[in-house]
Amino acid sequence: MIQIDREITQDFERASGLEWLETNGLGGWAGTTVAGVHSRRHHGLLVAATEPPSERTVLLSRLDETLHLEGETYELSCNQFPGAIAPRGFEHLTSFRKDLFPVFEFEAGGVRLRKTVAAVDGENTTLVLYEVLEAPGPFILSLRPFLAARDQHALASANPRISEETPFEDGVLRLRPYPDVPEVFVQAPGADFRPNPQWWYRFEYEKDRRRGFEFQEDLWTPGIFGRELAPGDRLGIVLSTRNPQGRDAFVLFEKERKRREKIVKALPVQDDFARFLALAADSFVVRRGSNQRAVVAGYPGSGERSRDTLIALPGLCLVTGRHEDAKKILRAFAKSPLADPASDAPFWLFVASWKYLQATGDEAFVRETLLPALRKVVHACDKGKLQGIETADVNALWYNALAILANIEARVGDPEETKRLSQRVKRVQKEFQEAGSLFALSLPFSPVSKPKAAKLLAAIEEEMDLGTGWNPLLGPYLTALVRVHGAAGRKKALAIVERLKPRLIEAGVGSLSEEAPAWSVAEALRAYVEDLKGGETGTPKKPSPEPKAPAKRGR
Repeated sequence: MIQIDREITQDFERASGLEWLETNGLGGWAGTTVAGVHSRRHHGLLVAATEPPSERTVLLSRLDETLHLEGETYELSCNQFPGAIAPRGFEHLTSFRKDLFPVFEFEAGGVRLRKTVAAVDGENTTLVLYEVLEAPGPFILSLRPFLAARDQHALASANPRISEETPFEDGVLRLRPYPDVPEVFVQAPGADFRPNPQWWYRFEYEKDRRRGFEFQEDLWTPGIFGRELAPGDRLGIVLSTRNPQGRDAFVLFEKERKRREKIVKALPVQDDFARFLALAADSFVVRRGSNQRAVVAGYPGSGERSRDTLIALPGLCLVTGRHEDAKKILRAFAKSPLADPASDAPFWLFVASWKYLQATGDEAFVRETLLPALRKVVHACDKGKLQGIETADVNALWYNALAILANIEARVGDPEETKRLSQRVKRVQKEFQEAGSLFALSLPFSPVSKPKAAKLLAAIEEEMDLGTGWNPLLGPYLTALVRVHGAAGRKKALAIVERLKPRLIEAGVGSLSEEAPAWSVAEALRAYVEDLKGGETGTPKKPSPEPKAPAKRGR
């Protein structure tokens, strides 16, 4: 568990620089800063993936809380306006912790209130759960929702087009601000609702301002919810694009908690670093349709990218035991392996396919679905049809692709093709021109000879900064260290991980960076499990690039 105490939570500069993120398995999310103030346009409490996984709409921007007791008022929210931070709810925030979910604890007027936020997997739904830990007596918790109802990259401005209808029935408020925006439902069991539709002006987003973007936005509020609470009470708010009538926020939360616990328990390595990377990795694997999976390249704002997906797949899906998700992703790429010929994406399909076969032993799927696709890529490269790589420029990815195909042919394919490919692999290795690329050392099959590998790695290290900072090539670097230096390399790699662990409570809390791309997080997890902890988990060793052809069999 990551625990941040009041020394940080009540320091606005520090708390507003830390971000948390909850994702919903569709590409949508809830997320903002620990202080509660939005620092960028992508922050929001219900950011819906309207066309999973890429199209997102910031529907409900925030839900501001106020405590009323014994004639006093305590505001727990935090906003930035021109020249002012108001209210200053972070001053009542005594702790923030992140394990499976982000959890906040507030103290004000003798009330200790715990708030937990959770995005529900597979739907555009956010849960906000309140628990009264202590209180001198009954008090009123009021909640004011603010809507943006705009594209994730845009900003809202006050306008007369917004619908101010606020139907409220059986604890559910229904809002349809614009005809082309999804309906928003806010369920607050046992609460009353006082309509008071109005615009609030010039919310400021500091990170956008620093980056030179437009940074002011107007938000619309329909009114205020009110609910009396007493010591021991709890209140579960459901924010959703589907009608939550009859649903219980705490039941939904318990289901989501069990799903995440299952992800952690499936890990072959059980420690905090692997746990947090696995939970971060979970956010990138999303649904696309009823029986398809995709990978979001990064949050916030990114969609799918073929290259990123294939590089990330082993870390996101294989070391975490999500083999069916991997299969669905690979099946989609196998249907059109040359869909992105202008990049090296087709060659990462070889790595993902080989890792899948190692992890699952699913020879039937590899033989029937992946092998034809891999053959097609090599054939296209031989014909000069790929723009991202030319065989004349012999490089590590091309060598690796041929070696993988030779091994797969030997295991499930054509014995004669195995012999031909094995000979090509030897020729390509002789022609290989060294380049300062970590991938040349970290791919499943490296063309770099052992005597030259240490020299190449040393040259790369001179240009890398892995002191206490985050480098997106961390995963390949850890793998290269172990490949080149063995036990000494593993020791050095583990020391690097130890120095990086404090990054889990900086910027993006619970991940290695506030905007770490999917493949970067995934590769760090893969290398940590396979290479640094491989001896503990029984991870298969690197196979030989010179496979023996199997006995001929009927075809």
